[in-house]
Amino acid sequence: MAIQESGEMYLETIYVLSQGSANVRAIDIGEHMGFSKPSVSRALGLLKEEDLITKDEAGSIKLTSKGAKIAKRIYERHTVLTGLFIGLGVDEKTAAEDACRIEHYISDKTFNAIKDHLAKYGKK
Repeated sequence: MAIQESGEMYLETIYVLSQGSANVRAIDIGEHMGFSKPSVSRALGLLKEEDLITKDEAGSIKLTSKGAKIAKRIYERHTVLTGLFIGLGVDEKTAAEDACRIEHYISDKTFNAIKDHLAKYGKK
């Protein structure tokens, strides 16, 4: 199953929010992403259909193991690419914005080559 960019963004957001709170709600996701309640509701419904998230009676949203795997992959790409761009002299805001766009499209092969390069030549 290929998940769309927007779905990956939601999963990444849920992952990031869950690092700071055990109770992630739709309103938290909407506020973090700047999206309306109906947009968030629709997206969460689609993610639930794909078995990427669960939602309990209290409205707490959790990633399934399948959802967590995707979220962690996207988050790793975001952090590595942001760090790479900052290391190249790009300001933090632009680096994060560019990483956010690229993280959804870069191939595993290219991303792994970047990680290998940074491990070998990167942080001194």
